[in-house]
Amino acid sequence: MSKSVKEVFLSRGLDFPKFDTVDSESADYEERHYEAAKWVSTVVTANEENEAAKKGFWKLFNYIQGKNEKGTKIEMTIPVLKLVTHGSTSYTVSFFVPFLHQSSPLAPSEEEVIIEEKGEMTVFVRCFGGFVRGDKNSGEARLLAESLKRDGKSFQEDFYYTAGYDSPFKLLNRHNEVWYLKKN
Repeated sequence: MSKSVKEVFLSRGLDFPKFDTVDSESADYEERHYEAAKWVSTVVTANEENEAAKKGFWKLFNYIQGKNEKGTKIEMTIPVLKLVTHGSTSYTVSFFVPFLHQSSPLAPSEEEVIIEEKGEMTVFVRCFGGFVRGDKNSGEARLLAESLKRDGKSFQEDFYYTAGYDSPFKLLNRHNEVWYLKKN
């Protein structure tokens, strides 16, 4: 029997947002319901998604390395989430705030870094391997959108999220996702 997505995440020893799998009957995506949670985020403007991801990641990495109100190092979490809006050059990159700090996140020291609460949400998720790149992400998002339309699912079509779960130093068996928000 193969491991569930949650078992894979738990085996990495990092905090990740709480979710329940609502539906995993499709062979090419699953539906998940995420609880409300706090995230540390930054908005980056860039001509390409890869550039935005790098800039955003380093701003947030600096936050967890101590660029916060107490100068405290904070544990890394998964996933690194990126909001991609079709036709826009603005991207929001986010780290999940660890459970230890969910009730009272440390304030960022940099103006461009904010703490935000993402309300509970239901998303359609497509998993894929390899290294994430803008063209690969958009291709996977397109495939997910095609599957959702095929199955008559209602979703927010003008944006999607990418979710990366692995260190850039991990070369094999990488886990990435694209998410579309379910419309109610």
